[in-house]
Amino acid sequence: MFALLRTVPRNQCRAVRRFTTGRVTLADVAPPAPEGTIVKPKKPIGGFRGGIFGFLLGFSIASSYASYHLLEEYKLASSLMQASVEELQASTQKVSAHVRRIEAVEKDLKALAESTAGKDDITKLRAEMKKLYDGLHVEFLDLRAHVWGMQQDLHSITKKEGTKSRI
Repeated sequence: MFALLRTVPRNQCRAVRRFTTGRVTLADVAPPAPEGTIVKPKKPIGGFRGGIFGFLLGFSIASSYASYHLLEEYKLASSLMQASVEELQASTQKVSAHVRRIEAVEKDLKALAESTAGKDDITKLRAEMKKLYDGLHVEFLDLRAHVWGMQQDLHSITKKEGTKSRI
């Protein structure tokens, strides 16, 4: 086999070898250049360069797709977070209102506690009221006795006069 390869000139071997396995068409072959012009040979995109280009293209598409979905998830998470913050703010306002009401009730309760009488005050007041009632009762009885005495005097005067002057 090596004997066949040695008989073929080296330049012809290189011209025949290709990286692709497809058929070579007439359109792929460049027309003969007129004499006097230098035509640069068209370099085919090799397997290695094509692989790198494909990798970079695929990586770019995948990264843009991933960044798009990441941005969508970020927007969704931000909107959920905003809704959560608004709910928290509303509940905080409710709690603040309840705390203010509780403080107002505590203030009223403290004022009532300061103005209400204690057990000792009630017993003192009860004793004073009993003294007043007893004093009034004694005065009432004295007044009653005085009125009864006046009534007796009036009755006796009317009896004396009644016997003397009858017409």
